[in-house]
Amino acid sequence: MSSKSERLIIRRSGYPGKGEIVIGTVTRVLDFGAFVSLDEYEGKEGLVHISEVAPGWIKDIRDYVKKGQKVVCKVLDVNPKRGHIDLSIKDVNERQKREKIQQWKNELKAFKWLEIIGEKLELSREKLVELGKKLVKEYDTVYGAFEEAAFEGYEVLVPAVGEDFAKAMAEIAQENIKPPKVKVRGFFELRSNAPDGIERIKKALMEAYNAAKDVSMKIEYVGAPKYRVIIEAEDYKTAEKALKSITSAVTRTIKKLGGTCNFVREAT
Repeated sequence: MSSKSERLIIRRSGYPGKGEIVIGTVTRVLDFGAFVSLDEYEGKEGLVHISEVAPGWIKDIRDYVKKGQKVVCKVLDVNPKRGHIDLSIKDVNERQKREKIQQWKNELKAFKWLEIIGEKLELSREKLVELGKKLVKEYDTVYGAFEEAAFEGYEVLVPAVGEDFAKAMAEIAQENIKPPKVKVRGFFELRSNAPDGIERIKKALMEAYNAAKDVSMKIEYVGAPKYRVIIEAEDYKTAEKALKSITSAVTRTIKKLGGTCNFVREAT
């Protein structure tokens, strides 16, 4: 293995696609734009023209980007013949930026796991890079391959990396990757004209908690007559089943108490 200080990074060969969201490091800042080394691609650098750094007129580009800064960019154009990659920082929205940074953090974590496996199985750095590239080709990201091992079992990885490596990957994956939770949301519009209407509404909402099985749920007061319900579960099937039980229980109870209920599903 190489020295400990040299961190393992699996980089893609070739060029990014037009429209792709990429992460990179600013290498040079000039008056007309900034050069960005693409963290995920082997030996690739792109240019963010000053007009693509931020919306509006920019007097000094150095107020916006600095050498060594991590940036998330959108690929505007790629010319492999000339080796040019045109990038934009301003075309990336907050959600895309957040997701890309998280994806890269996960990927760095996955590279570290590869190093741990490499030490355990006494593999060379070159062999690890070779296996890492196979995983990227097959699963798009190394972290994605670990996720596959966590949820589907080591067997799915055997064709790409062999049995011993696949088993070691599954072991790490099962310890570190938990299945993502899913959320469904909606609003109850509850009305009661009775003098103790608020108490009746509360009673109906309490039924939601009794009906919430195999899920975690919270109810938030939005403003009369709206109450938001948020259900979190292991999968959509479980979440939908719970939502059905909860809405039935609340509707049945409030009607029995002389009130009305309307449920509106919130788009996820």
